[in-house]
Amino acid sequence: MADDKAGTEPSGKKSDLGTRLLSALVMASIAWLALWIGGWVWIGFVTLLAGLVLWEWNNIVQRGGDSAFGQVLWQFFGAIYVGGAALAMVLVRNGPQVIPINGETNGFTDLGTLFGFILPIIAVDVGAYFAGRAIGGPKIAPSISPKKTWAGLIGGAIAASIVTVSNEYFDLGPAATLQGYTSYSILGAIAAGILIAVIAQSGDFFESWMKRRAGVKDSSNLIPGHGGVFDRLDGFLAVFFVIFLVAVAPGLIG
Repeated sequence: MADDKAGTEPSGKKSDLGTRLLSALVMASIAWLALWIGGWVWIGFVTLLAGLVLWEWNNIVQRGGDSAFGQVLWQFFGAIYVGGAALAMVLVRNGPQVIPINGETNGFTDLGTLFGFILPIIAVDVGAYFAGRAIGGPKIAPSISPKKTWAGLIGGAIAASIVTVSNEYFDLGPAATLQGYTSYSILGAIAAGILIAVIAQSGDFFESWMKRRAGVKDSSNLIPGHGGVFDRLDGFLAVFFVIFLVAVAPGLIG
């Protein structure tokens, strides 16, 4: 995810803007197409992303200075973390739901998945960036991520809450796909937005800490102007891993 506070950039960085925008447009188009089609296309898309993230994860681990046994532990945790998040991403769209709601065992629609699960996470990134840039102020953990500010976190939480409240009010999210079932009130939607922001930013900090201990700036250079896949999906991984722990894992072990 993007840093929430951009400093003064060299002119060379500004010339990168076109590349970043084009890359973002291509990524968004491919992701939306896979989400819209669903089924095996969505499974293949999520599996590809998970494989690329694990490849970047292992490259970071190898540069972290751990012993061979430590690297194996990191790789095992990475497989659980990334694999669990990927499984949750697949089940949210495709189903069958591990915990049926109102007798429904299918996944959510493309729009239900987009508005209910994806846009709130994107809103955290956007809100944090603009609030951090406009307000600045105290840093959350400068030794891990020097540009992350409390103002950015609050801005991300507000932006995510706007999306979750809009989903609730206009039935744009999962509620619209479950025959009118409403899982939380407006206050609950605000709480959900705040929780998503905290989890997503925690995922961002976790990846930043991994990269800092390995002495790397980006997880890779696969995406022109953006770094690696892990860099773009750190917040998504954290949120969907929590979904995995709360909604998927209990059904698998129960």
